[in-house]
This record gives sequence, structure tokens and C-alpha cells, in this order.
Amino acid sequence: MMNTIVHIPVMLKEIIAYLKPDSEFSLMVDGTIGEGGHAEAFLKLYPELFLIGIDRDSEILEKARERLKPYSNRVEFINANFAEFFENIYSDKKPDIILLDLGLSMYHFQRSGRGFTFLNDEPLDMRLAANSGLTASYIVNNYTKKDLADLLFKYGEERFARRIADKIVYRRNEEEIRTAIELADIVRSAVPPEYRRRRIHPATKTFQALRIAVNDELENLASGLRSASKIINRGGRIGVISFHSLEDRIVKHFFKDTVKGSSESTEMPNSESRGVFEIITKKPLKPDGDEIRQNPASRSALFRVLRRIK
Repeated sequence: MMNTIVHIPVMLKEIIAYLKPDSEFSLMVDGTIGEGGHAEAFLKLYPELFLIGIDRDSEILEKARERLKPYSNRVEFINANFAEFFENIYSDKKPDIILLDLGLSMYHFQRSGRGFTFLNDEPLDMRLAANSGLTASYIVNNYTKKDLADLLFKYGEERFARRIADKIVYRRNEEEIRTAIELADIVRSAVPPEYRRRRIHPATKTFQALRIAVNDELENLASGLRSASKIINRGGRIGVISFHSLEDRIVKHFFKDTVKGSSESTEMPNSESRGVFEIITKKPLKPDGDEIRQNPASRSALFRVLRRIK
């Protein structure tokens, strides 16, 4: 059913503690609203809060809309890429809170049918926005061996990228690679035996790399952070939950450069931006043991917070 919730919001108590509104009539932008778990918690706790919920995936946005019906007079839903929204924000009121949860919803893995997981026999799609052009199938079946290897190494940090790319090209020359399970089997056969016996599935990094490439996730994150820092209200906070080192590296360096007044990060002259921001989380917050036991998918989450102070 459309309104069946399959995702548990990550680090909820930490996010509420660090992104608590400073005033009653605050504006929060949840740039990756997903199934609405974080949004629901804020709307319940703060009855004067207004929330804008954004997601690239129109299907999951409908799930959030259904979940948040009790708060419909305080929520606006927008089907868009958060980077585009922050760049072209139309509201006269600046956001006081911006939250970006960069992890995929469990819905994408369990219900979307788009090949995000190597455990299901699904078409190799991996698009978050159904109307975007590039698919994982196109990459796997058309990129050159070198381009495939470079992609797997760059976005998946896959040490066996060349071996996997070689195997993919060999197999696709026999017939088109169509499903997630087919690709996972190819990756498994390409890596050394000891690599197959690890706790993490040997195709994990390959699937990560393809998903990042299909959805242009890292560039969207970098440009979204730049735009978010320009529109956040004075005293407002930007919170980001990342799930792998590539994402966290972008967030970490952006926050540091922003505080230092780097024009590359903020698109402001150094003299104007220095001293405007402060990092609230000197080190990233991580889920505690209880949360990891209850929700193993949270184990790699890292939460960082940046505040505009003037």
C-alpha cells in the first residue's frame, strides 16, 4: 500500500536536539523528505512550525504527503532536486532550519522496483527522478571499460574496479545486462574469493557508484550546500546526515571553508563571509549503540551542523 511506512528516521533525537527552532514561527526545509519521518517529528513537537518538504522522487513524496495529512495546513510539498530549489527559492521568508538526509529510504530498496539493491530481481534503473535520462543500465551496457573502471573507483572507492569493469564488458558482449541480480553476480565473480566472504556484499560499492553517477548526487550536494548557505536565515542551522566518506568529505570541507570565508564554498567575497558561520558539531555525531541495534541501516550515519551567526 502507498501509505505503508518502511523507513525509520535516522538519528532522530540528535537532529531534534541540534535543529530545534529558536522561535515559534520558524520555517524548516526538509530537502530530502523521503517518507516524512523527520518532518513528522518536528511538526508534532513544534505546532507553529511551517515545513517545506522536497524530494526528487514523486512516488515517495506522495507517501510523505499521506503520512503528514494531519499537518497539511503547515506543510508544502515540492517535487524537485533540493539543489535546484535552494538555487531558485521563491519564498520571501528565509529558512531557519535546513535538513538534508542523504541516505536512501528503505522504500527505494524494498518497494521501488528500480534496482537499487543487489538482492532483488529488478531492472537496472536507479533513478530517483523517473523523468531523468541516465540509467544504471545505460552505464553498465554502454560505457567503455576505462570509463566504467574510473566511475567505480571514483564514486565507489572500489579497489577491484578494473577487474569488475573487465568482467562487465565481457558479459555484456554476450548479452545485455538487464537486472540488479545479474550485475551483482557479475561483480561477485570478478572479485577474489576472500572478498566474497566478507560481511558486506562485494557488489555494495559498485551499486553505490552507479547510483551516485545516475543521480549526480555529489555535485547536487556541493551545489545545494552553496545555495543553502546563501539563503539560511541569521541564527539558522543547516544539518546534514551523510552515509559514506564521499558525502561526508564534501560536507566537512564545505563547513570548514565556509567558516574560514572561502569564496569557493559560499560564493561570497572572503571579507563578507568570514565570521558569518560557525560549526556546531566539531566532530560528526554518530548513532548510539541502541539505535544501531534497532536500526542497523543507521550504523554509517554521520551528522554535521552549521549555523549562520550573522
